[in-house]
Amino acid sequence: MAIFSKACAAFVIVAALAQPTMVLAAAKVTTERIPLPAAQQTPPEGLFLQLDEEGEEPDLAAPDEHASEKAPQTPDVSRPLPQVHYGADGLPKPVARIRAQILDAALSGDLESLRPVLESNEMPPTLALTDIEDPIDYLKQASGDEAGREILALLSEILEAGWVHVDEGTPQEMYIWPYFARYPLNGLSPSQEVELYRILTANDVEEMRDFGAYIFYRVGIGPDGTWHYFVAGD
Repeated sequence: MAIFSKACAAFVIVAALAQPTMVLAAAKVTTERIPLPAAQQTPPEGLFLQLDEEGEEPDLAAPDEHASEKAPQTPDVSRPLPQVHYGADGLPKPVARIRAQILDAALSGDLESLRPVLESNEMPPTLALTDIEDPIDYLKQASGDEAGREILALLSEILEAGWVHVDEGTPQEMYIWPYFARYPLNGLSPSQEVELYRILTANDVEEMRDFGAYIFYRVGIGPDGTWHYFVAGD
């Protein structure tokens, strides 16, 4: 998929900085894939390397006190896996409402119809950690087609996938689609693999298993109905 190619190309940039030994394993991701567009030349959320206020590279070993609030989290296999849910059953009304609004906009085929949903948040949802002048233009450039319908199709597929409720009772409490963002990819049941292949190709899945986590797009919505992010990355 074109969008996955862009996300993986971004991941290789940071892998080279943080873990040089991963470059050979990830190199095949970039050999036959399309380069990122100008608006997405930086790694996706969770894989973004920023300079500090003095222009120096940050200490990668130092914890980021805000990271848990900003970036999607990878699954911790040492903890019990969260329960998977489907559809709107079990969602709080504010979460179900914003999910329905996003889905309606995505299924309309008109990227502009997503703008009112994006702007309904007090703070716009995170689409990237770069400065974005216009979120619709950004999504259009991230899509594989000029109209942005590929990204809309992807957004709808993700929101119709299974979801999990994580970090309940904490400031990081979130409803996340698809649930693979908080699940180890090894050991999925046959039916779960079919669900995963609705979003990714078999080659993409193999690459993510080698990496050890789902690193494609995911959506996060807070319990109050705030749309927090639609990003790709670890």
